[in-house]
Amino acid sequence: MPGLHAAQWSLKPLLRGATAALVFAMTLRCGSAQEPLRTLIVGVDHRHTQSLNGDWHYLVEQPPARELYDDKGNVRDGGYAQNTHPNITSGPHNSEYDFSTAPTLKVPGDWNTHDPTLFRFEGVVWYERDVPIEPKPGMRTFLHVGAANYRSFVWVNGKRICQHEGGFTPFDCEVTGAAHAGTNAVVIAVDSTRHRDDIPSVSYDWFNYGGITRDVSLVTVPAHFIDDYDVHLQHGGTFSSKDARTLTGYVHVQDAPAGTSVTLRIPEAGVEKTLTTNADGRAEFTVNATNLSLWSPASPKLYRVVLASGADEVTDDIGFRDVRVDGTKILLNGKAVFLQGANVHAEAPVRGGRVTTDEDVKNLFSMLQQINANFARLCHYPHDERMERYADRTGIMLWSEIPLWQRISFDKSDVYDKAVIMLHEMIRRDRNKASVILWSVSNETPNNPVRTKFLTDLANEARRTDPTRLITSALIGPKVSEDQVRQDDQLMQALDVVGQNEYIGWYEGQPEDADRKSWTFSVNKPLIFSEFGAEAKYGNHGGDHDRWTEEQEANVLEHQFKMMEKIPQVRGVTPWVLMDFRSTTRNIPKLQDGYNRKGLFSERMEKKKAAVVVRKAYTEHSIGKAE
Repeated sequence: MPGLHAAQWSLKPLLRGATAALVFAMTLRCGSAQEPLRTLIVGVDHRHTQSLNGDWHYLVEQPPARELYDDKGNVRDGGYAQNTHPNITSGPHNSEYDFSTAPTLKVPGDWNTHDPTLFRFEGVVWYERDVPIEPKPGMRTFLHVGAANYRSFVWVNGKRICQHEGGFTPFDCEVTGAAHAGTNAVVIAVDSTRHRDDIPSVSYDWFNYGGITRDVSLVTVPAHFIDDYDVHLQHGGTFSSKDARTLTGYVHVQDAPAGTSVTLRIPEAGVEKTLTTNADGRAEFTVNATNLSLWSPASPKLYRVVLASGADEVTDDIGFRDVRVDGTKILLNGKAVFLQGANVHAEAPVRGGRVTTDEDVKNLFSMLQQINANFARLCHYPHDERMERYADRTGIMLWSEIPLWQRISFDKSDVYDKAVIMLHEMIRRDRNKASVILWSVSNETPNNPVRTKFLTDLANEARRTDPTRLITSALIGPKVSEDQVRQDDQLMQALDVVGQNEYIGWYEGQPEDADRKSWTFSVNKPLIFSEFGAEAKYGNHGGDHDRWTEEQEANVLEHQFKMMEKIPQVRGVTPWVLMDFRSTTRNIPKLQDGYNRKGLFSERMEKKKAAVVVRKAYTEHSIGKAE
């Protein structure tokens, strides 16, 4: 298959433990008519696109979803996928459906909060929209989907063009060969059904929002186009002033022959350089910039980067900074930093449902600003790209992770292969975001050799794919002997920064028990207390030890902070969680009502007493030290 770039892949299994290049190369040979290859275009949100957001017709298919799957579980290309119309006078039946007269759903959005009858529905929903396309000679057109949960299958004019597994990363399907001038029928089937070997698996503590949850658009590009790039501050050895003006990276031009010209321009930094691609379409570079101001929370400087090759041009806004560890210190641009923030779910404040708009993002970050945060853990999956863009502009450092959470089949190679794909998709989309300083490979996983091998391989894969960022994971299960707490999880050996979840004062013991705890770790690495807290219903008041009250939640946090002050290697804290969020496992009437209530704010952005405690600690810098 000449001309295919390594970014194209099908859903066939990959080789466990392979390097990124080998993983991508293997997937190239796995495509078939049943599993069309697709590509992933970086920076779509900075290209000129034709938005397909808005009303889409939809039909709900109850399990076992016979219009999508045959009796053996294979995907069908007949039935709803063909978008025919019922013949009311003569001729054969068409499976008895009609998109043209069906109701509509807003895209992007989840079906759970848009249609009350689908609030707890998990299964298949079919989307259809008639899309005007005017093919141009020498140009190619892709359908870009920011995310759809969990499995997606796409047809254009009855021809299946791609499919994707994973609910939180983007995919692009080429429609060039299937589209014609005029109106084209685009049909997307989305299946949110949970399975044991999915990522995440069948049980997790957040709401399983189904649907096309992020932006959809058409992207038209030349035959040879820039699909991937990486522009970053040189990273190697120890950070120095010389590094602070040297930029390096690559530009990839899809299907380009060797010797194709590429131009890199960063006008404000005095960079203008002509590059040439190798036989793989990749043009690497190292350039010196002038008067480069580094990105930081205090000064979130972004530069307009312009990449051009032939008729294609891409612009992006990129910040340049260096992040690394030195013993137990986290260094940003050579200076020690302390990360004070909160966990954030991608749930829209006030209206609920998935984050889909700039206003949703602004509301979430306004709560971070109210507690004087400089950091956020985006749990437990890659968030809408708007989140990273906003953090880039406002100077909030981020932790981003893939949804490996608890009940994962760590003993199965095909599950590892899925994790590698999701890791690559997350890194590929966001590697040019200065705000992202940590890639996380998992959250709260069982401590055993099989899981440790799985996650160690994945951490090493993340480091090979992007050596400029730190690798972490949120651990559970330290050994406790009275007041002595020791964490010796072997996964820590594979991490740059250790994340530790614990809930002293809520799931175990009393808030004051935290004061007496003495923590030790078997590695000398930076530590982030990545989860801690208690549940409280906003407006529910009582004593410091009355559960479910704002006073008790605040009391738990105060004693947590006292404990953390005594642990020398603490370099960050993220209470669980910024805002109350929906979860099907939280079912105490009048207290939870389907929400995890550990938020510093309610789902309506109402400030609890816990938020005041956190703001005071962050303002006074009373928790831990950067050095």
